[in-house]
Amino acid sequence: MSTEFLQTLWFVLIAVLWMGFFFLEGFDFGVGMLVPFFSKKDEERRATINTIGPHWDGNEVWLIVAGGATFAAFPHWYATLFSGFYLALFLMLLGLIVRGVAIEFRSKGTHPRWRSVWDWCMATGSALTAFLLGVAFANLARGVPIDAQMVYTGNLLTLLNPYGLLGGLVVVAAFLYHGANFLSLKLAGDLHRRAQNLASNLWLAALMLMILWSIATYLATDLYSRLGIASVIVMLFTILALVLAGILGRQRKDGWAFVMAGLVVILIPATIFLIMFPRVMISSTDPAYSLTIYNASSSPYTLRIMSIVALIFVPIVLAYQVWSYRVFRQRIKAEPESLTY
Repeated sequence: MSTEFLQTLWFVLIAVLWMGFFFLEGFDFGVGMLVPFFSKKDEERRATINTIGPHWDGNEVWLIVAGGATFAAFPHWYATLFSGFYLALFLMLLGLIVRGVAIEFRSKGTHPRWRSVWDWCMATGSALTAFLLGVAFANLARGVPIDAQMVYTGNLLTLLNPYGLLGGLVVVAAFLYHGANFLSLKLAGDLHRRAQNLASNLWLAALMLMILWSIATYLATDLYSRLGIASVIVMLFTILALVLAGILGRQRKDGWAFVMAGLVVILIPATIFLIMFPRVMISSTDPAYSLTIYNASSSPYTLRIMSIVALIFVPIVLAYQVWSYRVFRQRIKAEPESLTY
């Protein structure tokens, strides 16, 4: 295998890892954000949390593997990204920690105030992480100040530009809608019907933000100049998938609505990686300073070894995750005797 092929292969694999993370953790974050608002009774909140209980920590592995793959395959990309986006990534990690602690600690006490505090921590941690993910990916598409030494020369406020903030809102809205559709698949009885109605209510906001983000992407990035008419097709396909999700949801076809909403969530990072390729970090200071898959990658030997390891272990991980979702595929009822705390 040629070096260029391996570099392209690992760019694609990292993109796939991020797409998997957005899809799987997307509904986890969405459910987490919805917990304090979707249900008021404790058993209803417990049922809502239990929909993601067996999976949320396993889904986070996709983030760890994406970061590890970036470090091993493109060390210069990893160094520039994680040093330049340090504060944003620290806050995102803080959000992940708060969410995880909230899920685990909520049932350590029985007082309503104790559980309410952790429910709000869960929602806040989920929202903060989702928002910062959107901000970070939007800035990767827009470009950030990078000098000739591959050093990020901006700060946190540099990332909080209008396009970056819009990207954060789009991801939050998409995850909320994705989470509501997931709840409609996993909950039974009255909670199931409420989840369907909630998804329908969230759909319009997600659609409006997605259309606005699509327009802003043409204005703030070089997507159209690089891909031409293909870029229009990508954006229209994303909007079409979201429209279909809304239609299918109103027809109470929960499974297909979830699939379409998931496709929208997957297409967000996919579009970002399309904008970037073959660059991995776009320099707004000077295009010549941009990091690419060619000047940021590891040695061909490292990429070959990584490819062999991935070929062996990725199918195993995927098979295990499919098996876990199959085991916990039953709907959850808000009945105290059937809930696990």
